[in-house]
Amino acid sequence: MAQILIVDDDAQLRQSFGKILEGEGFEVRAACSGETGVEAVKTAPPDLVIMDVRMPGITGIQAMQQMRAACPGLPVVIMTAYGGTETAIEATKLGAFDYILKPFDIPDVLRLIAQGLTAGRLNRARVAIAPDDGTGGDDSDALVGQSRAMQEVFKSIGRAAPTDALVLIRGESGTGKELVARALWQHSERADKPFVIINCVAIPETLLESELFGYEKGAFTGAGSRRVGKIEQAQRGTVFLDEIGDMPLSVQAKLLRLLQERQIERLGGRETIPVDVRILAATNRDMEAAVAEGRLREDLYYRLKVVTISLPPLREREGDVPRLASHFLARLAREMDMQNPGLTPEALDQLSAHSWPGNVRELGNVLKKALIFSRGCPIGVEEMRQAIGAQRSPSQRGQEPSQADDTLRAFIRRALMDEAGNAAYEHVLDAVAKSTIAEALELTGGNRTRAAKLLGLSRPTLIAKIEKHGLKVTTQVQ
Repeated sequence: MAQILIVDDDAQLRQSFGKILEGEGFEVRAACSGETGVEAVKTAPPDLVIMDVRMPGITGIQAMQQMRAACPGLPVVIMTAYGGTETAIEATKLGAFDYILKPFDIPDVLRLIAQGLTAGRLNRARVAIAPDDGTGGDDSDALVGQSRAMQEVFKSIGRAAPTDALVLIRGESGTGKELVARALWQHSERADKPFVIINCVAIPETLLESELFGYEKGAFTGAGSRRVGKIEQAQRGTVFLDEIGDMPLSVQAKLLRLLQERQIERLGGRETIPVDVRILAATNRDMEAAVAEGRLREDLYYRLKVVTISLPPLREREGDVPRLASHFLARLAREMDMQNPGLTPEALDQLSAHSWPGNVRELGNVLKKALIFSRGCPIGVEEMRQAIGAQRSPSQRGQEPSQADDTLRAFIRRALMDEAGNAAYEHVLDAVAKSTIAEALELTGGNRTRAAKLLGLSRPTLIAKIEKHGLKVTTQVQ
């Protein structure tokens, strides 16, 4: 359970906000001043801090600096009622994960908390080269493999990490490109500075430029105050541009200027801002084809190719599947507080024989599903067959998915016609959410804890959604 520390001199805010977060499944602590907040972090570091700027005694910014000195990588979200001032911008430059304006919308804050917790976990978890026994030791994240191809990757990380060179990480989806980027950062001279991940696909094209470079007040409709971009936030640190092969042409020119001149301009601004960041990038695209088709600037392509690390697909990593399986089961059992049942030799043979089109990510997902339904017994061939079947792509399932797609498409069309102009989008999302939760509860025999783990939700959140959708839960004795 993630622990959140609220630091604010407003007792009512601490109490009401704390109850909301507890209802979402978080463990909440509170402090009434910057000084007590700093002591709380030194005594028992939380997973995330949400803190006001203006308090008696030291300011929130001063407290944040002391907290991050005591606990590097701790995500701190600053609350302020003065978004038009330089205070929030200064906080971001000094290491705040982000800032929110009072009064704030709870859904927006919960999304920000989720992002902050993920960033904090990634920053704290060391990416290690797993020991020769393949267990992965106590590291929750490890680059596992003894194949010749992976040994070359490890050597490349060791050579490139101490430098400031731009590194392009290439490989299919699910091969572990983000792990390589984090290893490069953690073994670099910038390891004590920010590590900012930007997924160039996850952010809409219309927002990507402002997300990267920030914007000035009045730059566009709704820009009520200046906003510092992710590049500026990572000052003296490292920026990881994931899926850079899908970056829009409109943003590529500004990125090229950053790489060439180490300068940026905020959207709507005229001021040139010097930045000191190391760029790491990753893609699963054929960049040479993208250049030939005009989707990627040729000058940017050559700038990105300073150092290239190519990750092999799992099907080319002979002998690594057993080691990865052992590592994943040990890690997942710890994370879910379950006993590690291990694998039967037959199940291990089945894993080794599979082609793994989804690579290491698919292997991890399959083992997670198999572990959840293992009932404490060694995972056998049947459990593994069912888990692998649940992961198959539409092209691997014959005509079955196309029928499901047609059913879903018909449902969406019906909703659009019936609910036209009346929240059709929310109607469809609610219906899909209800069906997904019902299916998870059926698979787990009504066990809310196991269903929550399967869905990636906290148990309180799942219970709230069960009540919202009026689902009846029947617990089965297994």
